[in-house]
Amino acid sequence: MQTYNTPEIARGVYAVGAKDFNSQMFDAFVQTTEGTSYNSYLVKGANKTALIDTVLYSHEQELAAKIAQLTDLSALDYLVMNHAEPDHGSSIRFILNSCKATLITSEKGAGMAGRFYGVPANRIRTVKDGETIDLGDRTLRFIEAPWTHWPETMWTYLVEDRVLFSCDFFGAHSAHGTYADDVENIIHLAKGYFGEIMMPFRVFAKKAMDKAVALDVAMIAPSHGPVYKNPNRIIDEYRRWVAGETRPKAIIAYVTMWNSTETLAKAMYESLSALGVETKIYNLAHDSLDNLAADIVDSRAIVVGSPTVLSNIHPVMSNALNIIKILKPPIKYGAMLNSYGWGKGAVKVTNELFESTKIEMVGAVEISGPPVDGDYKAISDLAGLLAAKITSN
Repeated sequence: MQTYNTPEIARGVYAVGAKDFNSQMFDAFVQTTEGTSYNSYLVKGANKTALIDTVLYSHEQELAAKIAQLTDLSALDYLVMNHAEPDHGSSIRFILNSCKATLITSEKGAGMAGRFYGVPANRIRTVKDGETIDLGDRTLRFIEAPWTHWPETMWTYLVEDRVLFSCDFFGAHSAHGTYADDVENIIHLAKGYFGEIMMPFRVFAKKAMDKAVALDVAMIAPSHGPVYKNPNRIIDEYRRWVAGETRPKAIIAYVTMWNSTETLAKAMYESLSALGVETKIYNLAHDSLDNLAADIVDSRAIVVGSPTVLSNIHPVMSNALNIIKILKPPIKYGAMLNSYGWGKGAVKVTNELFESTKIEMVGAVEISGPPVDGDYKAISDLAGLLAAKITSN
């Protein structure tokens, strides 16, 4: 029988979730280039035992085997559902069928547990903000944290050891490491995760941050990614991200068909960099969306580069701009670079999208065919206008 690693992250608290190193895509749009984890935590008290969250259904046997190494699964007293989404909850029915545990969740979560997983009402106990359950020498307190990132989401707090089980909040898609210190690029991964998952709900995230800070936590154990033994490391970053703080930084995102738009994008990159603006450039044909999502969290401007395709922007760019629109980044300024063959239209479409997201269009360079000397001058001039906007805030 296989023996699994079940690290004790705090006194009587064991990480029993699963790591998926092969995961490359999440929710059919978030790229997970470093895999992901489905974190589940077993809390053993003097009298009772609780399991906090489960795992994606494909890993339920591993979860059960890990629990069995630590305790009798059939004797589990409580199963806490912080969040109903299937990556956390789709093994709930499997666990409940193996024991007599009571499912603990929010009032909205109870309805979802019934609809999604067929949990009968007599197996569910709903809890309100601040309510607790006693495990003997351990106390679990439940904290309502709606829209981080579903309406039913709550957190669980282990009072005596000041461990916050924060569900998706403070999470990251990474299959590596038990602790954040084990993952070299954890802040970048967490930033991308924030951009894709939490940024659209920054108003609610701000309220959640106030609750997290008030707890004075000693450890943060999220539902994806590693555990933070130094919680201030991620809390300090979240303060900035939640507040929508931007830096004097620009993103250039482009698609090219016959290299003309790419030439414009690279010329803009050189011009902005020469003016002292931190600039990141992405070819959307192959660069990963998670890196772009991380950069839009604190960028002040975006430059869109796209050829005109049938009087519109390129479909790849259209998809990217729609994603940016729904993520609601704090970007203030925009510019457009366009090369067309026989018809215009891309600049108009981009300008309309900028208006709908309250991004100020600083200017556009629109050319027919490949750029010539005068076009490079136009790019340099536009870079100067954009840099002045970026650095004046």
